[in-house]
Order: sequence, then C-alpha cells, then structure tokens
Amino acid sequence: MKSNAEKLNRKGRPISQKKRRISVFFIVLFVIFLFLESPLLWRAMYPVYYKNEIAKASAKHKIDPFLVMAIVQIESKFDKKQVSNKGAVGLMQIMPSTAKWAAKEGNFSPMVVEYLDEPATNIDIGSWYVSFLYQKFNGNPYAVIAAYNAGPGNVSRWLAQGTWDGKEETISRIPFGETRHYIQRVLYYKDRYAKIYKNDFS
Repeated sequence: MKSNAEKLNRKGRPISQKKRRISVFFIVLFVIFLFLESPLLWRAMYPVYYKNEIAKASAKHKIDPFLVMAIVQIESKFDKKQVSNKGAVGLMQIMPSTAKWAAKEGNFSPMVVEYLDEPATNIDIGSWYVSFLYQKFNGNPYAVIAAYNAGPGNVSRWLAQGTWDGKEETISRIPFGETRHYIQRVLYYKDRYAKIYKNDFS
C-alpha cells in the first residue's frame, strides 16, 4: 500500500516528494518571472508623480525628462513639501537665492521665489537650471549632475585643475563623496525610469 506522500504519474508510477518539490519550484520560478516582467509591477516599484509637469518643463527647456525624474527622486522623493536644513525648497530642492538668480537669467517672474513649493514652478525652474548647466558644461551629462549637487563652481574647478576629467569612468576621482554617490544614484534612477516610462514620453 502506497504512503500518503506518494502519488501516481500518468503511467501509474509513484512520484516522489523530491520530484514534486522540484516541479513546484520551477512553477514558482516561472510565475515570478512573469510577475517581474509586468509593467505594473515596475511602475509600483518605481512610481513617478507630476509627470505632466515634468513633461512640459523638460520639453520647454529641451532636456531629458527621465533625468528630471531622477533628480526629483534623489532630491525630494517626489515630496513637494520637502525643505532641507539649508533652505532648499520643493521637488528639485531649489534654493531661494538660486530662484532669484534664475528669475533674472531665465526671464522668470520675480514671483517664482514665492511659489517654489508648487510643483509646476519648482520643476520649471529646476529644469531650466539643468539646461543652463548643460550649456555651461558643453553637454557633459556627468558634469551637469555633479554640478547640480556640488555647484558649478566646484565642478569647473575640478575640471580646470585636472582633478576630474568629467567622464563616468573617473567619477571616483571627484573629491566629494556625496557627489560621487549622487551621480551614481541619479544615473541609476534615470536608467530605470527610461525603461519603465519610455512609452509615456514617446
């Protein structure tokens, strides 16, 4: 008499518990694979908010929307009420002094300083600033990201003195550990968002 642990296959032969466990294991792996390929899962893991504002500002200032998303994620985690200890405000963590300067350089209304906590205004100014950095650093995306974190003055000095050559492969030569980590995180999220949301911005 067969034990309760044994069952019969199609040919009437007993299937061992070991074979059953292997079969279940591969079935579970297959289900997980299908689940991981689901766009809904990836969007749940990497949610993006204020997509309309990001799309509008990035198109206006001719920059990559996925870079804007990545900067917002790192700077504020999409929390529009975020205020840093140094006084940086909103989604892209704009300093009021930077907003005043941007109002003159980028022909924004002087009132933008009063509305830095509003997503559309904050993303518009932040995107303009990214565009400004692209022009300043001759389209070098790594220098742009570094400058957003460490300031354009520091990055200009590193490049001029040969401390860093502005390449991704030599990010380890950047003197500020925070900036090295910042670039890596922004690039990671930019790549993730580009893969997940590319159809939203095509």
